[in-house]
Formats: sequence, C-alpha cells, structure tokens
Amino acid sequence: MVAKQPAPGQTKTRLCPPLTGELAAELYTCFLADTLDIMRGVSGVDHVIAYSPEDAAGYFQGLAPDFGLTPQRGASLGERLDNLLTAALAAGAHQAVVMDSDSPTLPPAYIAAAFDHLAAGADVVLGPCQDGGYYLIGVTGPQPRLLREVPMSTPTVLRDTLALAAEIGVRVALLPPWYDVDTANELAHLRAELATAGEEVAVHTRRFIASQNGAWPT
Repeated sequence: MVAKQPAPGQTKTRLCPPLTGELAAELYTCFLADTLDIMRGVSGVDHVIAYSPEDAAGYFQGLAPDFGLTPQRGASLGERLDNLLTAALAAGAHQAVVMDSDSPTLPPAYIAAAFDHLAAGADVVLGPCQDGGYYLIGVTGPQPRLLREVPMSTPTVLRDTLALAAEIGVRVALLPPWYDVDTANELAHLRAELATAGEEVAVHTRRFIASQNGAWPT
C-alpha cells in the first residue's frame, strides 16, 4: 500500500471543500485503517506500507506494527511505483502488487485475484479506476516503461498504460473496476455505498462519518 502520513492542509486537498483540512485528514486516517484491514484479508502474502514522507516510519509503525515498512523513493508517482515493485522483486518476491490507500471499500477478493492472475501467466495486472486511472498494479518482473513513460494523474492513465503494454508485448490482466475517493462526487459515492453495504465494510470510515452527528457536509 502506498500511503502518506495524514496532515491537515496536505491530505486529500481535493476534498476541501466540502471538507475542512482537519476533516479531510481525519477521513484519510480512517481510509488507512480500513485499507490495512482489507490487506489483512489477503493471506499468503507479505504486507508492506510504502510510506511518505521519509520521517513517517514511526507513525506507520504505530498504526500497523504487523506490517513491513519501506519509504517511497522517486520524484514522480511513476518512479516511486517502479522503485517499489522492482525492489520487492529484487528482494525475492515472485509477484509484487501495489495498491492505493484511497479505496476503503475495495473487496479483499480483488487483491487476491491480482495474485491469481499473475500466477496464471499475466505479466501485469491492473485494477481499473472509474476516474481513468488504476487502484492497483501488480507485476511478475520489472516494468519501468509502463510506470515511468505513462504520465500519471490524468484521466487516460489506464488507457495509455494498456496501449503501451500492447506495443511492447506485455500480457495484461484486468480486475473488476472500482473507485478511489479524491473528489466530492467520489465522497458522495462512498457515502451512498456505505448506506447499503454490510456493517463489516469500511468499519473505520463508516464510524467516523456517523460520528459527525449529521453535520457532515453534503
């Protein structure tokens, strides 16, 4: 999981407004806790938090003492993802998967399926996001071109990644689409999902939203 230490005014800024900086940071703290629970639902793999900033190791050690920790390295998101995946493979992993920390209702079965696709022969597995990006990428070998040559944080990240993969002959498997929560519309989507989802889904996020006693922005 790639994660950033929550800080008001620096975390989930695209949710401000409707949220204040403090509320956005508290909400993301809940996203982190729920994502950790999602990861714990996937057995037979090593669980690691790739954190930023560099001095955040203590925070994440306290948050998840049962997880490994590694700092994010690189100037861009693509560089950081490439470095994380390549380092995991170099350390002996047969498969390496990186997911976001912005999808607190993601089914753990989707992550397990990513490893299944890689074991079945895919070179790369991607979890499409509704905003045109992806919530997860997994590999069986380094894929620097897919991560460093495709501009990140655009509405065409997934499309561009698939086009480059086809060009260079990389076998790609796709997971079911999901969503991350970066905007007010996505926050509304999350609230609507939680209104009908089982009580075991996104426990921390659900509890925090309910704790606002009806004062949550609409």
